[in-house]
Amino acid sequence: MNDMTPITTTLKDWETDQEVRWCPGCGDYAILKAVQRTLPMIGANPANTVFVSGIGCSSRFPYYVESYGFHTIHGRAPAFATGIKLANPDLDVWIVTGDGDGMSIGGNHTMHLLRRNLNCQVMLFNNEIYGLTKGQFSPTSRMGTNSPTTPLGSYDRPVSPCAFALGAGARFIARAFDVSKELPNTLIAAHAHKGAAFVEIFQNCIVYNKDRFDDFTSKGTDDMQLWCKDGEPLLFGNAKTGTIKGLALDLDTLSLKVVDVIDGNWQAAGVVVHNVKNRGLAHMLVEMPFGPFPMALGVIYDDPAPTFEESVALEREKAVTGKNADLAKLLGKGQTWTVEPEAAHGLMD
Repeated sequence: MNDMTPITTTLKDWETDQEVRWCPGCGDYAILKAVQRTLPMIGANPANTVFVSGIGCSSRFPYYVESYGFHTIHGRAPAFATGIKLANPDLDVWIVTGDGDGMSIGGNHTMHLLRRNLNCQVMLFNNEIYGLTKGQFSPTSRMGTNSPTTPLGSYDRPVSPCAFALGAGARFIARAFDVSKELPNTLIAAHAHKGAAFVEIFQNCIVYNKDRFDDFTSKGTDDMQLWCKDGEPLLFGNAKTGTIKGLALDLDTLSLKVVDVIDGNWQAAGVVVHNVKNRGLAHMLVEMPFGPFPMALGVIYDDPAPTFEESVALEREKAVTGKNADLAKLLGKGQTWTVEPEAAHGLMD
């Protein structure tokens, strides 16, 4: 049997003829381009790729990628994606959702997709606001957020999407932001993971929550970004000024703490080396309060496990092994009765 010729595409092959309709300056534009750049790099085939979305600004995404796509209903993209993947496990399924769509009405569906470990990529665009419905506070909005529904400031404690995903049993967790050059690399890692890969992408809503993430995404804030790389020390800071810091383990509280790194000697400072298979470390990284700590970005957790569709396929195989398909026998099984022609005629009188 001859090997199949690999599919070669370019960014242009993934662009559609649809007018991209987001607000000028929206971070979704940058994410769209990052995805369209990533797909050729992973050797994706448009005929084998499916984008599934729910409702929200992010959910326009399937219209703008030249592949198969479903624009579904609010919060239910994971349910549709599960059906698609079970019907054809060979499809490459991407879920596009937002902090409202995925963490509020769709929180239940997101949780079950992650715990089942469906082999797909979940991109959650987090702008900490309901953008499509005109700026109400969302499940990820920070306390004190002023919005039409919280004119005096939100008093809800925000959910952390990555902490939620870990708690639901996700085996891959990553973070990036819309204009980051590292976003394609993060998506490549998510696609390489076998199972449900959850990627939180901080996205700037230019209209209702402008510059919310500037304290770690704008120029000059690199010292507040901690890019996690497997097997490398958890370091951050400004190399030009020599102010390098790292994260060490506080044995008294079993939590992370910030330490100074002198002359590059991170070992002496006790800096932790990142291990993507360490679930406990992943929890500590995603729950670090920003400000006293940097924002943890990149691949935070990556520990594959058997996928949902694999288990379903094995169950199906076990159920049919050694059995012959006999529809007539199946229909006649159990309680049956025959309606004689005379009786049937009487019923019609």
